[in-house]
Amino acid sequence: METTCIVCPVGCKLKIEKINNEVVVSGNLCFRGANYGKTEFTNPTRIVTCSLVGKDIIYFTKTSIPIPKQQIFEIIDKIKKLPIKNYNIGDIIEKNILNTGADIIVTGYHDRQQI
Repeated sequence: METTCIVCPVGCKLKIEKINNEVVVSGNLCFRGANYGKTEFTNPTRIVTCSLVGKDIIYFTKTSIPIPKQQIFEIIDKIKKLPIKNYNIGDIIEKNILNTGADIIVTGYHDRQQI
């Protein structure tokens, strides 16, 4: 498998393969790239960001921890269906979304009337 490391701005071109039952990463310039490559090969995860859009306000959200990559769109669909209330930055608006262990946290908001 070949991919680009996204841990830092360098963007190392990684080659990831399984040799003798061990995941081997090459092309990385640091240990973080090796860790990223191993995770990307065995269980790719991502922090998910999403907007929760109401009539008068848009809330910006993110997951508290990385979630399995294959669940990204399912989680986004779930976030978009959450009720619109008066939230503050830092509020947890959904705990343990889809049993991933991740909470959905408000990271910001924008008053749509000011657009």
